[in-house]
Amino acid sequence: MMGMKMTSKTNVVSIYDEKQEKTIKFYLDERLQNRLDRIKKDLKQNDKDCFIAVDGNEGSGKSTLALQIGKYVDPTLNLSRVVFTAEGFREAILKAKKGQCVIFDEAFTGLSSRASLSGVNRTLVSLMMQIRQKNLFVIMVLPTFFLLDKYVALFRSRALVHVYECSGKRGYFKVYNQRKKKLLYLLGKATYSYSGAKWKIVTSFKGRFYGVFALGDKDKDEKYRTKKLKALEQTEKNPMSAGQVKYREQRDIMLYILRKTTKMTYEQLSNLMGDYDFEMSIAQIGQVCSKFGDKEKLDKGFIEKKAEVDEDVGLEEDSDDPEED
Repeated sequence: MMGMKMTSKTNVVSIYDEKQEKTIKFYLDERLQNRLDRIKKDLKQNDKDCFIAVDGNEGSGKSTLALQIGKYVDPTLNLSRVVFTAEGFREAILKAKKGQCVIFDEAFTGLSSRASLSGVNRTLVSLMMQIRQKNLFVIMVLPTFFLLDKYVALFRSRALVHVYECSGKRGYFKVYNQRKKKLLYLLGKATYSYSGAKWKIVTSFKGRFYGVFALGDKDKDEKYRTKKLKALEQTEKNPMSAGQVKYREQRDIMLYILRKTTKMTYEQLSNLMGDYDFEMSIAQIGQVCSKFGDKEKLDKGFIEKKAEVDEDVGLEEDSDDPEED
């Protein structure tokens, strides 16, 4: 059996990987470890599944922490269950055995995957029954929690782990429990902000982690990076199908007709679409309408408002972290 030991003084966990016949060690925050122990119990004894999101800026170390969390909960975790595409995620979920961990790493990353955001979310939602029946532990690593489907973000995710840098150093995280991540999603979704002028979600659950690759030695690390790079390159090279091009053109024409007949501003159109969970930025709408010779002059008031929103998006959620980026 795969075993696990912990040295209490340094809180370094030691996980024996039978397949590699070696012990993998890394530091794990004690409070986070206690929460993960509850998840392990739920998976094995309480007939439950678990889905968590790990988000953060590019290069913040979110993949490193996600792999450590996954390996601790499921010592059998290996590269075959770390995937980078919606198709790979579906295959991994269907092949996974009861109680295992699957990591969807860098979801929504890359130009093509951003364009197919709704497709990734549909795949995720469609697999929820499989995840539940197999008591799987699923970790989704993504740039921001707000890209998740509302149903998954509010009701199916157990927690959000937000990874960030402090004074230029990686290795910091905050955990939002079920209640707090719901509030964060509802309050911050409109502007993709973790705090606002009149609100903030404070969490005292914070910790550190360090850059140890949790799935094996340098050879395994290199294979992981190669797999990740190839997946991203393939995603960006995939051209749109004829059907996708057709539907995009239909969308653009209908958007222009709506703009022409209603005389709505780009901002009003963006807000209207947002009401129906169809997100298009003001800049995107402007690009579409300009194809048909329609251009809207942005007034000074809007430019000032846009600047305020951009500044707000850059804020972090807790004012008690003056050094946090």
